[in-house]
Amino acid sequence: MLRDESACNTYNYGDSDYWDARYINESSFDWYQRYDALRPFLTQYIHTSSRVLMVGCGNAVISEDMVKDGYESIMNVDISCVAIEMMRRKYEHVPQLEYMQMDVRDMGFFLDDSFDSVIDKGTLDALMCGTDGPTSASQMLGEVSRF
Repeated sequence: MLRDESACNTYNYGDSDYWDARYINESSFDWYQRYDALRPFLTQYIHTSSRVLMVGCGNAVISEDMVKDGYESIMNVDISCVAIEMMRRKYEHVPQLEYMQMDVRDMGFFLDDSFDSVIDKGTLDALMCGTDGPTSASQMLGEVSRF
């Protein structure tokens, strides 16, 4: 399997230690697009009553913005325990948002068909830049396909 290694650097984006260190020093950050740019697509294809899985949530505010638009159930997962604890504290008063520390390559905690929709804004790219990227990407896609 080929991958464009020119876009990758020396960081292992598939490693929880990298992300923990990054989130200790970084405020809220949305990769690529913000919710306003994605809203037309999400609202067209994902009903507000859908159970949504947000993989690689980090400390982005997309889930918060989705709740403001009426989304009722968003499970946010990330490999970084730092990001998850930060977000749990920040949104402890928002019952529509749940946060779990989890590696998207192994989400056996969730049963098949647990979610109506899965959103990934950058996790697949990040995994491809990590150690053994194609295998990691395949594992992630195998997991999300169960839902």
